Amino acid sequence: MTGTEDDLVEYGFRRVIITVTAVLCALLEIVDTTIVNVALTNMRGSLGATLNDVAWVITAYAIANVIVIPMTSWLSQQFGRRNYFVVSIIIFTTASFLCGNATNIWELIIFRFIQGLGGGALLVTAQTIITESYPIAKRGMAQAIYGMGVIVGPTLGPPLGGYLVDNFSWPYIFYINIPLGIIAAILAFSFVRSPKYGEKLKAKQVDWWGIVLLTTFIGSLQFVLEHGQQDDWFNNSTITTLSVVSLFGLILFIWREMTYKYPIVNLSVLKDGNLRIGTIMCFILGFGLYGSTLIIPIYTQSILGWTATDAGLLLIPGSITTAFMMPIIGKLIQKGVPQGYMVGIGFLIFFFFTLMMYNNMTPDTGTEHLFWPLILRGVGLGLLFVPITTLSLSTLKGKHIGEGAAFTGMMRQLGGSFGIAIITTFITRFSQKHRVDLVAHLDESKLQVQEKIALLQKGFMSKGFSSNEALKKAYQVIDYSVLKQSTVLSYMDIFLYLGILFLCCIPIIFFIKKGKNKVNPADAMH
Repeated sequence: MTGTEDDLVEYGFRRVIITVTAVLCALLEIVDTTIVNVALTNMRGSLGATLNDVAWVITAYAIANVIVIPMTSWLSQQFGRRNYFVVSIIIFTTASFLCGNATNIWELIIFRFIQGLGGGALLVTAQTIITESYPIAKRGMAQAIYGMGVIVGPTLGPPLGGYLVDNFSWPYIFYINIPLGIIAAILAFSFVRSPKYGEKLKAKQVDWWGIVLLTTFIGSLQFVLEHGQQDDWFNNSTITTLSVVSLFGLILFIWREMTYKYPIVNLSVLKDGNLRIGTIMCFILGFGLYGSTLIIPIYTQSILGWTATDAGLLLIPGSITTAFMMPIIGKLIQKGVPQGYMVGIGFLIFFFFTLMMYNNMTPDTGTEHLFWPLILRGVGLGLLFVPITTLSLSTLKGKHIGEGAAFTGMMRQLGGSFGIAIITTFITRFSQKHRVDLVAHLDESKLQVQEKIALLQKGFMSKGFSSNEALKKAYQVIDYSVLKQSTVLSYMDIFLYLGILFLCCIPIIFFIKKGKNKVNPADAMH
């Protein structure tokens, strides 16, 4: 192996170019996961879609990512790494162009799915390319560069998206990928080299059933998560059918991978105890990370009436904090500080973040009240992200490290999808409940209520409305404020429950075994 490992090490100018290309590709993929969040409101308007339909723009991308990520190492071996990487960039870039030109919501969703199939590959392959282009002694540095990209990416998305949406129009959030994608494809084709190891499989040896079952199980699961709320969960025949399909898909998939000679996903790595704990924690991390990133922009835009740019900019200080934390945490891990403790503290900090959000949310909260909670969230993320990934892989060796990393990556994405689905469901349920409770207090026989209505009615009459019209308008204003209040209350509930979830995760750290070999954070950051 040593011969082939050193073959890929690059020096000087070539190495700089390869690093830039790989980080650029990883950034393209990650920024695109979050850039859409701030544009959802505008897409709804111009494509005439419901909130639930628009959520599919995020989901389709996530489904495709989750399906591709476990298969990347296999696909790289099959087609040669460089070819696979370049083709992925081209698929991603072409799909971006088509997304911008979509005329209705379903076209957009299909193109987002294709974009996700290209994008999922960029992350993992970029990771491997960077790692192998550096001599072993310098891999930590390589990973730090890559890690910064991975963390800053999700936060660049919203403000960049906001700026483009406010100053141009939503298709530009897709068009911006095109020049970058073309540059990346040319650079990758010219400079990236493919490793020699790994035999190609003949068409008949390929685990076709594995691919079919993986796609069925994950695709159905995602559909159920996305559409469960609006279709009334298990009272709907489609949802029930797909849940069953997903369950059987999972069981058959596991059986197939355990018994087939050339499995597409190697499940035997999960025999490792720490990897099992790590995958669970990655799931929870995805849940909290994507879940809270979903609520904050929606809350600031729909309740506080901020512009998309402001909503995005709010998240920046927090991610700068995380980026700042990364190298420090890496150093601590190398010095031998137990990762379990960091993870525990990370979960605790996340709990305080949700508690502060719970206390600070009102229909007119100012920036200053959201600033510190988000900084806290940044610190918590730093303490969770690297330790969880290195911890998961701390007892794995060699080829298994890559396979383990694919699991943690997949579980983080799945956690995000579960998070978004469960959170949107509860927002709807809680809002309805709070609305009923609030309306019960609005008794028209109460003096206060009568005075408020009379005051509003007078106000509208002074603007030239007739008495009846003004009364109707007054009722609308009150109805709107009830709606606003009930939505804020439901966001508060979500934060409270997220916090409780994080608190409950702290005991998991006691199940961690001590790793024999020190994992280079390099191999962990998928």
